[in-house]
Amino acid sequence: MEGKLKKFGFEVSEKIEKDPPSYSIKGVVSFLNENTIEDDRRLAISLGLGDPSRFKCFRTTAIAEDAVIEAIRSAKFNSYAPTGGIFPARKAIAEYLSNDLHYQLSPEDIYVTVGCKHAMEVTVKVLARPEANILLPRPGFRNYETFANLHHLEFRFFDLLPERGWEVDLDAVEAIADENTIAMVIINPGNPCGSVYSYEHLSKIAETARKLGILVVADEVYGHIVFGSKPFVPMGVFGSTVPVFTLGSISKRWLVPGWRLGWLATSDPTGLLRKCGIADSIKNVLGPSPLSPTFIQAAVPEILQKTTEEFFSKTIDILRAASALCYDKLKEIPSITCPQKAEGSMFVLVKLNLSLLEDIEDDMEFCLKLAKEESLVLLPGVTVGLKNWLRITFAVEQSSLEDGLGRLKSFCERHEKKTIA
Repeated sequence: MEGKLKKFGFEVSEKIEKDPPSYSIKGVVSFLNENTIEDDRRLAISLGLGDPSRFKCFRTTAIAEDAVIEAIRSAKFNSYAPTGGIFPARKAIAEYLSNDLHYQLSPEDIYVTVGCKHAMEVTVKVLARPEANILLPRPGFRNYETFANLHHLEFRFFDLLPERGWEVDLDAVEAIADENTIAMVIINPGNPCGSVYSYEHLSKIAETARKLGILVVADEVYGHIVFGSKPFVPMGVFGSTVPVFTLGSISKRWLVPGWRLGWLATSDPTGLLRKCGIADSIKNVLGPSPLSPTFIQAAVPEILQKTTEEFFSKTIDILRAASALCYDKLKEIPSITCPQKAEGSMFVLVKLNLSLLEDIEDDMEFCLKLAKEESLVLLPGVTVGLKNWLRITFAVEQSSLEDGLGRLKSFCERHEKKTIA
């Protein structure tokens, strides 16, 4: 078998000791988890993945659970769903998104996907053309890069500016765009940064995109998960300025990532996308794609229309307190700099000052030693495009967060460079 694998271009290697087999988030976290030591004295803690549903304090609403149960017991939703989703789900998503807009989306503007990640791939596949390129944020979510590689779409990076609340460097966007640029991606609220963009900044993004003649792909999977001074403003508000692909799901706001229900919405009140045939391209791409479970789609109207503000507020209150705790505790660690307190999503991005630490070469080695010595998993920044940074997830039980941050402080103190008197 080894000889045959080599014949077809596969490499057979020894067990990897330092570097993980993949720089995907799940691949890296899995690798680090394998290096933790869990015993009766203390359990391993992971602040690496954005999946709050693993914790009791982040349980979804009973309204969502009952809606799914009702859909299953009705026996009306055991068949395949049509391409793009069943009509009631598309209609409910259109109404839900339109609540934040000054125009009305229609069900024809909505395409149901198998979670937001599927919406990303559909978007990239639709936009992929010979010689075309797409602009991606750095730091960002590396799946866009993965899908662009898979579908032969060139990608170029523009920087987000930590000193300005992780805003888009619009001068950089204009510098790297050319006549073959088809779109730019923004993630708001931000993963991995915990940022929330103001109306004014989003307006500048829209004007820049209009000037360049490109679309905006707005990843809003963390839409409405904000707890700072700025409200959530969807990019679709500027749909009259520039056509927008809005990507979202029920995964994060409703705390059900395993239900795999997302969407791609075309926010295009001027009708430009339809004139250009992009709507037909989306349908063609979705044709052979997998479908979100029909009974989950059937539950969507109840989920979107009847979930109470009390449920959302409880989640926001927990995240606000966790973000503040994280920020305060990180300030106590000299070798870690936190540019700003997270105001949205479930993450904060912090910078490592390796000059203050001994025997640590980079962020990956930092996280590996941290896992081995403290049974604590953080995400190295290299996985989101910024080497020697760390992404910390604070959507966990408060006791786990406090314990994890304490372990992080102990680790940094132990590896602190000793000053010579």
